[in-house]
Amino acid sequence: MTQHESTPRRTPPPSGWRRWAFRLPIRLYRAGLGPLLGKRFLLLHHTGRTSGRQRQAVIEVVSYDAHAGTWIVASGFGPKSDWYQNLRHRPEAAVQFGRRRFTVTAHFLTPGEGADIMAAYAKKHPRAARRLCSLMGFPVDGSEAGYRGVGEATPFVRLEDAARSREGGRPTPPA
Repeated sequence: MTQHESTPRRTPPPSGWRRWAFRLPIRLYRAGLGPLLGKRFLLLHHTGRTSGRQRQAVIEVVSYDAHAGTWIVASGFGPKSDWYQNLRHRPEAAVQFGRRRFTVTAHFLTPGEGADIMAAYAKKHPRAARRLCSLMGFPVDGSEAGYRGVGEATPFVRLEDAARSREGGRPTPPA
């Protein structure tokens, strides 16, 4: 792989009508219809790093561990995504997952951890992984090494349920 190939031209975040379309799932959550999106998405409530105002973003869940109370999400548009920068500034946030809301703390994963996560995601969801990589501007050949490269270049975040973290990782009883 040449230097030019190893530095993909990342797709910029959507603007105009595409931004409006990307934000439609927020309206679903506000209308109480978030569970229609299943366990593949969550609504992130975060604080603006400059304004201090409450912000929201719907993010695809790469993996979810119900026992540990953790969600892994990725900043597909890179480290300049507003929600990602806001969490960097203030890692305390909340997520709505289905009909439940959780207070979470963001932990930023290393490129090596991102490589492992992306390779595992591609094995589990090969078509979705190809589409996701294309959307982010990463050409992939379908190999594990290709997906590991995407994972190294993509910022991943682990969101931990703050209540479970305080309890030493024990699962909370179902509500």
